[in-house]
Amino acid sequence: MNDDIQKLRELIKDIDIGMLTTVQPDGTLHSRPMSNQSSVSNFDGTLWFFTDAESTKVHEVEGDSHVNVSYSDPANQNYISVSGRASVVRDRAKMEELWTVFHKAWFPKGLDDPNIALLRVDVDKAEYWDAPSGKLLQMIGFAKAILTGKPYGDEAMERKKVDL
Repeated sequence: MNDDIQKLRELIKDIDIGMLTTVQPDGTLHSRPMSNQSSVSNFDGTLWFFTDAESTKVHEVEGDSHVNVSYSDPANQNYISVSGRASVVRDRAKMEELWTVFHKAWFPKGLDDPNIALLRVDVDKAEYWDAPSGKLLQMIGFAKAILTGKPYGDEAMERKKVDL
């Protein structure tokens, strides 16, 4: 497996919510929270989200498939932004694979809901900022910035851009 994909998997696997950004017909951006599916722990370059096939996001993706999903884990100082192309998928077998009882809150009819679909995001680029683990290391970085007069910034975090 690609090391970049493995790193992204590790960074996002415990984050429950990502902010999905789509492009509206007038070119403006529209973001909303989306729940990660269990498959994120097996991230292979594709993200999956359950959606209503008649939702605004689906119509936006049909007009322009470019999307971004951003993740934030402030407790561990990890921040991830992935971009790619989204498509609407109505694959019953994939929905069964990803389905959990919690989805009933959004889809009371379950997998028999005629409007249920999956939003597939094929990630092609990602960027992440990954701070050293542990509060002590972060505090040392803050202290160093104060003592040296140099801003606490990129040298305190691993920052990487990747193409998948």
